Amino acid sequence: MDMTTPPMAPEGAAKKALTGEMFGALINLSGRRRFTSQRIVLYALLASQGQAEGVAVAQEALALFRGAHKSLLAEKDGLPGVFCTELHQAYFGKLDGDRQIAAFADLGERALQAIEQGSPRGAELLAELVRITTPTLAILNTITSIYEEQAKLNARLVRKQLRDVITDIDTINRQARMVAFNARIVAARAGHAGKEFSVVAGVLSNITGEIDEMVNAALAAAG
Repeated sequence: MDMTTPPMAPEGAAKKALTGEMFGALINLSGRRRFTSQRIVLYALLASQGQAEGVAVAQEALALFRGAHKSLLAEKDGLPGVFCTELHQAYFGKLDGDRQIAAFADLGERALQAIEQGSPRGAELLAELVRITTPTLAILNTITSIYEEQAKLNARLVRKQLRDVITDIDTINRQARMVAFNARIVAARAGHAGKEFSVVAGVLSNITGEIDEMVNAALAAAG
């Protein structure tokens, strides 16, 4: 078992800015753990019944299971690791997810080795693996739901930030329209001397109109 020191709990929940693409990768990896955990048990059972390729398929699933788990915990390769308090609690707190997941993987490896070697302990280890499958799957489902909820929270935060930026742009745009309006009044009073100034004011007015259209479209997209 990989007895690595658990990372410190991050300050606050989901405070880091993560992209939608990153959340997609995290949810995919967490889903891969769920899928491969079942595949390990299924093919271990088939191998115990004499299926020729059962052990090899189960070992491949085990490697994917461990790889996905390692990627979810490590802050590297563009992934954030354990990035919020909820995940830290799930992995290293009350749920004890990291230890339980590692124990499942280690038991799976020992069971497969015993089955492959024809050891009498194979049946005993396999029975234990089957026994812990349901509670392990419950842990994996809980952690996956945390990733999904954090993704939703992040999406709402991004939309709010976008709306705030758009509101600021709209405020500046209204001020620009007022400047253009005042400029036209001044140009009209100046007569011929204000002709060029009037042209500039007209261009500014057209630009603010285009910004209005873009702001409305962006607000609609931001929900």
